[in-house]
Amino acid sequence: MKTDHKTIELFGKTLIQKLVLEAPFKIDIKVAEQACFFFVKEGEFEYKIDEEEVNIPTNYALFLNCVNFGKQLHNSESGRNCEIVIVTFHPEILKKIYDRELPIILQKPKVPISNKSSEKINNDFLIQKYIEGLLFYFENPTLVNEDILILKLKEIVLLLSQTQNAEAIQVILSQLFSPATYTFKQVIEAHLYSQASIEELANENNLSLSSFKREFAKLYNDTPANYIKNKKLEKAAELLLISNERISDIAFDCGFNDVANFTKSFGEKYHTTPTNYRLNRITK
Repeated sequence: MKTDHKTIELFGKTLIQKLVLEAPFKIDIKVAEQACFFFVKEGEFEYKIDEEEVNIPTNYALFLNCVNFGKQLHNSESGRNCEIVIVTFHPEILKKIYDRELPIILQKPKVPISNKSSEKINNDFLIQKYIEGLLFYFENPTLVNEDILILKLKEIVLLLSQTQNAEAIQVILSQLFSPATYTFKQVIEAHLYSQASIEELANENNLSLSSFKREFAKLYNDTPANYIKNKKLEKAAELLLISNERISDIAFDCGFNDVANFTKSFGEKYHTTPTNYRLNRITK
């Protein structure tokens, strides 16, 4: 459950976030043209890399290229808080602040070492100090300005280039400056909990509506409408069990734009109301 969430923007895009969560929780990582640095200030979370669960404890970090991700960070231990500071790397912002030449860590390696898309960053004293500096600006938002944020972004790029993980981070960051090719499934996974229409999903895949439906049936053995609705309902059922958010908020978070429609669809799938579904968890 989310207990605190603060953001700081640069050039109209979210640059830094402070997120406090009470376990159990899951954070969905949506497919996007960006990379994210998740630093654990307190607590811990789990992340699956190549079918292996990796633990990211206090003072460690996870660096991800979100171009081809649709996965989750999670913690199933009830009652423990986890504080995460997130720095987001947008390729257009990086190009803007490095207007002459991108630093080496943002350039494509001469000899690519892998197609690595994620990296665990071990306890690093300088990065810890950097995070403490970011938290100061959350506590004193009136001191934040564009020049300071540009400096802080350049600072984390420099610090990452000096870690023992620099080679892997270069691979991940350099991928942001190559044209992204999304697969059919990546587009679907990225929009599962949005309010995008079937027509919009077809356009995202550069397909006609009929071709889109045929391709969808081939891959998912279901219709787009039925598959997506079931995924939204499964996500809502999960949130009802692990969070205390209002039912209306859960409905909207899962892509339903009408609570009455959500309640009706939920009842058809689970043969009970969202309220009773949550109450049954409490009484068990």
